[in-house]
Amino acid sequence: MRCPFCKKDNDKVVDSRSSADATAIRRRRECLECKRRYTTYETIEEGAVRVVKKDGSREPYDRNKLLAGVMKACEKRPVSTGLIEELADAIEAEINKMFDREVTSRFIGEQVMKHLRKLDDVAYVRFASVYRDFKDVTEYYQYIEEARGKDKPEEPPQQSKPEG
Repeated sequence: MRCPFCKKDNDKVVDSRSSADATAIRRRRECLECKRRYTTYETIEEGAVRVVKKDGSREPYDRNKLLAGVMKACEKRPVSTGLIEELADAIEAEINKMFDREVTSRFIGEQVMKHLRKLDDVAYVRFASVYRDFKDVTEYYQYIEEARGKDKPEEPPQQSKPEG
């Protein structure tokens, strides 16, 4: 395993344990060159699921792409990397349970929104704004109200005009 700090391929496993749901092995490693420690996860490679994009094109499922989108939505929010990893694990479990070969990008996006809504309201609205491609501020209000748990969004507040 290549050290993420010094890029040398010389390490030892310090600790190894199974994840909570037994789908991965977490390993703590120590680089024998720079002496820094880092964590790796070993998982079983499932069948190659492909993602069907909006335009009909297909590409291999990429966990890193999912994680990058969720991390961007959670930027500067009190959401740990561990929670983001759990979210990705839950979405992958759903994909593997429901699909054999292909999954739509829409399904993945809806799953991310479902999980983010439970995790962090701000991250949920951020992700929704990109995923749903909001055209104006009223769409933001709709998702903000949805995040608050209200059925119908209220009208956005009217801005007062400066007097003069």
